Amino acid sequence: MDIRMPGEDGLAATRRIVSDERLRDVRVVILTTFDLDEYVFEALRLGASGFLVKDTRPAELVQAVRVVAAGEALLSPGVTRRLIGRFAAHAKEPPAVSLDALTERERQIVTLVAEGLSNQEIAERLVVSPWTAKTHVSRAMSKLSARDRAQLVVIAYESGLVRPGWATDDR
Repeated sequence: MDIRMPGEDGLAATRRIVSDERLRDVRVVILTTFDLDEYVFEALRLGASGFLVKDTRPAELVQAVRVVAAGEALLSPGVTRRLIGRFAAHAKEPPAVSLDALTERERQIVTLVAEGLSNQEIAERLVVSPWTAKTHVSRAMSKLSARDRAQLVVIAYESGLVRPGWATDDR
């Protein structure tokens, strides 16, 4: 999906796709030259699972589609760094997102997802099986009504569970 398209823009199209129950298994990857932070955050908020700039190498693009198709989320590295920095500098009071439904382990898992760790990396960090890590991620997503890992990261930041610059070992 591109941000700017003839007729309907990519953000509006993403909103329509994600909200259509018949398309609940469809994942959206934004591929655009317009890597403005506002577009990135809005695309994620609307349910996009990936955001890549058009200078992404073809092999990386193919890998990104596979990652998103497998239920993961992906952002271009430069976009990720800028988005986190901007979010920290301009974040408003977070909306009331309750994490009460999560167990302590699920909170820990959400924090690690927000750090950008894969299920394999989470498993290694917590000395559990990758299957166990994936199960915890799935349960947290379900309890928080997150469509994918990208939305789980947004929730982690909006709820105050994590803040830019924090490392889990420092808290």
